[in-house]
Amino acid sequence: MAEELKVTKIIEKMELKILTPDIDIEDKIVTVPEINRPALQMAGFFDHFDSDRVQIIGRVEAAYMETLEKLTRKERYEQLLSYNIPCIIFCHDENPDEQMIQAARKYQIPLLQTAKTTSSFEAEIIRWMKVMLAPMISIHGVLVDVYGEGVLITGESGIGKSEAALELIKRGHRLVTDDVVEIRKVSDETLIGTAPEITRYFIELRGIGIIDVKTLFGVESVKETQAIDMVIHLEDWDKDKEYDRFGLEEEFTEILGNKVVCHNLPVRPGRNLAVIVESAAVNWRQKKMGYNAARELYNRVQNNIGRK
Repeated sequence: MAEELKVTKIIEKMELKILTPDIDIEDKIVTVPEINRPALQMAGFFDHFDSDRVQIIGRVEAAYMETLEKLTRKERYEQLLSYNIPCIIFCHDENPDEQMIQAARKYQIPLLQTAKTTSSFEAEIIRWMKVMLAPMISIHGVLVDVYGEGVLITGESGIGKSEAALELIKRGHRLVTDDVVEIRKVSDETLIGTAPEITRYFIELRGIGIIDVKTLFGVESVKETQAIDMVIHLEDWDKDKEYDRFGLEEEFTEILGNKVVCHNLPVRPGRNLAVIVESAAVNWRQKKMGYNAARELYNRVQNNIGRK
């Protein structure tokens, strides 16, 4: 489970300028994927202050502070920065005055800056932090973007997951991760899959070894993140097992409390897994658009019986 995000990573991702380079930021962390604009705090109201959030100062807050008397402004800065806030980010390339810089140094609160507008920056950082701080698990599998659908392929080691992914890549689809999939729950409807940094864009093929997909097939063959829309579980063919041949009823698997449609795909020599995965992805997209081929066939059969 993801629980914290370092301010240093926020600075790197959001391309922020550090206005207080003498303040140590290595231990500064964020634990909630929300922001706070301290307008009320600048006015002296600190009840219900969300001090654990990233603080954003835009033109309105900066302009308001300029209207205050020097002594009052200093008191507000002292009170604001005495809380253990992660950092303060100035939008529109606004600059803190000397009083705020002194208070920041006193309480060791980093001051950062971006040229982006307040609204666009808020939307961007909230969306990104929600992903980074979302509940997370790692599972064994392969995640591929097939026609825009995130297909998570699971199954026992050696059953052919990586080989299926490689064939899909050759057919123009994109690899997100092989072997280990980091899954984050960003909402009650959305699961986002990524690769661990150490194995990103690599595939392990038994008998050959490790291959670099990005180098071999180009940047258009890989993707950094992908929403998970369906799971395909590969299993050895069992002639005594009854497999679903119509698909009238959907089966689901649960990941981090979210239900994801799941297909159990029996594997045996001669089956083209890549084509089957492609077909499953397109069929699922059709269902989301309101067309169900299995239901259509069922209705045709029922209508034909009714005419006899």
